[in-house]
Amino acid sequence: MHGELEKVYDTLHQLEEAEGVKIDLLLCCGDFQAVRNENDLQCVNVKPKYRTMNSFWKYYSGKAVAPYPTIFIGGNHEASNYLWELYYGGWAAPNIYFLGLAGVVKFGNIRIGGLSGIHKQQHYHLGHYERPPYNEGTIRSAYHVRHYDVLKLMHVKEPLDIFMSHDWPLGITEYGNWQKLIREKRFFEEEVNKRTLGSEPAARLLNKLKPPYWFSAHLHCKFPAVIQHGEDGPTTKFLALDKCLPGRGFLQVIDIPSSPGPHEIKYDEEWLAITRKFNSVFPLTRMPFTMWDEQLDTQDDWQWVKSKLNARGAKPIDFVQTAPSFDPCRPASNPPLTVHCRNPQTESFLQLLDLPYLLDSSNSHGVNRNEPSSQAGHPLDSDDIELPDEEDDPVEDDD
Repeated sequence: MHGELEKVYDTLHQLEEAEGVKIDLLLCCGDFQAVRNENDLQCVNVKPKYRTMNSFWKYYSGKAVAPYPTIFIGGNHEASNYLWELYYGGWAAPNIYFLGLAGVVKFGNIRIGGLSGIHKQQHYHLGHYERPPYNEGTIRSAYHVRHYDVLKLMHVKEPLDIFMSHDWPLGITEYGNWQKLIREKRFFEEEVNKRTLGSEPAARLLNKLKPPYWFSAHLHCKFPAVIQHGEDGPTTKFLALDKCLPGRGFLQVIDIPSSPGPHEIKYDEEWLAITRKFNSVFPLTRMPFTMWDEQLDTQDDWQWVKSKLNARGAKPIDFVQTAPSFDPCRPASNPPLTVHCRNPQTESFLQLLDLPYLLDSSNSHGVNRNEPSSQAGHPLDSDDIELPDEEDDPVEDDD
């Protein structure tokens, strides 16, 4: 989406009027760019000349209201400082819900799961050590997928209806018209032929979760595929969409049967139980983190969560502003260094689950988790190259 939220909402409104349909929910598969102000803009990994406020700040400030319930995941061009405040998920603005770095919610009776970021093996087994202010290395690694978050999603047992990832599952091109894909995107040919295009952790999640629908983005092209899980198993309809430009396939309307309503975003009991189970081993340093993929028992946590939600209801904590909004009438200034802010939504969420707040703490060995933000990052490797495109593109989508 690359920050073009207003254009997407306008397109949906035009579609409703032209086709006589009603849109109930908007799903966004990353590069959402929830930029509230100039500070957030400095935390987005794009070249300085492409740093623009776009339109999210209007919805954050209340100047505009999101006309459709919106759920999004993170990609590799985000205001990572803001999304880290909402690591477990929460309202990024009224009616706009961030699913978290990994998460599951319900919309009515539809279960929606997602994984933010892109996969880079050199950071996959590390903890979430990055904190604002970011340097040249951590502004990239902050959105790299971690084993810990994938492992939590691997513990989801109840069926999901929809799953979202930013990058494509590894090997997904084998289930669609890959010949057409490489005719349109010649620079994908080598990776398609070598079966290196996509994310291996996303592929494992696809094989484990087997949702009816899987949506992705990242590679700036529309690509459908159908995966048959075993000879008599379920099928997954995969769809990747293009970026938000005129004449590009950046939007798809899909009709999914659901209960009459109410159609509201609510917490998912199983996901809260998994979150509660895993929070004690939340890795927050550069130290490698590895756990076997065997299933941990979450039944006691599930019953505990069910009792809690029966008492308070399953609606998420209300939206709270934690930073001033961009003001187009105010002269531009050099923003101060961005530091971590405790979001009251996250604090309330952790209180609900009787968990400690760890997002800005130090580990038991006394290592300052903010330390990497002032250290030199890893040098870029062959994976940190720019993604070619048809025109001068502000997005380096291979970082």
